[in-house]
Amino acid sequence: MYQPFEQMPEHSRIWIYPCNRKFSEEEKNKINQLLTEFCENWQTHGSAMVASFNIVHDRFIIVAADQEVLAASGCAIDKQVALILQIEKELDVVLLDKMNVTYKTGDFFAHKSLVDFKRLVKEKAVNAETIVYNNLVNNIAEWHDNWEIPMKDSWHSRFL
Repeated sequence: MYQPFEQMPEHSRIWIYPCNRKFSEEEKNKINQLLTEFCENWQTHGSAMVASFNIVHDRFIIVAADQEVLAASGCAIDKQVALILQIEKELDVVLLDKMNVTYKTGDFFAHKSLVDFKRLVKEKAVNAETIVYNNLVNNIAEWHDNWEIPMKDSWHSRFL
């Protein structure tokens, strides 16, 4: 059962999929269509889940489920990943590679491999104050507080 993202409770579990590039308006429309339909029909063990999604900064897909109403089973999560794989294929983007880092440089976003990001830290092209995206947050409350943060406050700080 789809619910607008702004109405999802803070405890809702989230999955964040960073894109290797910015989505076009046409691509965002396609993603909105696919994810709305998915959330309207997403089930676990035959029961409808309360779910939503958000596209942030034109490059992050966030899927949310109110797990206090009904927890997502492994099969339900697999269906979500299958849809993300479909989006990757249809739009020719990378969303599932967890070995990448997205960070902000001025008003622009950069998406680099972990190896390249470590090199940038050594070269001092990024520093403790660089805004990074901690896609390991688990729920909407953590997303609000700990997603878009200075590198020094993130797991990325181990590279400093």
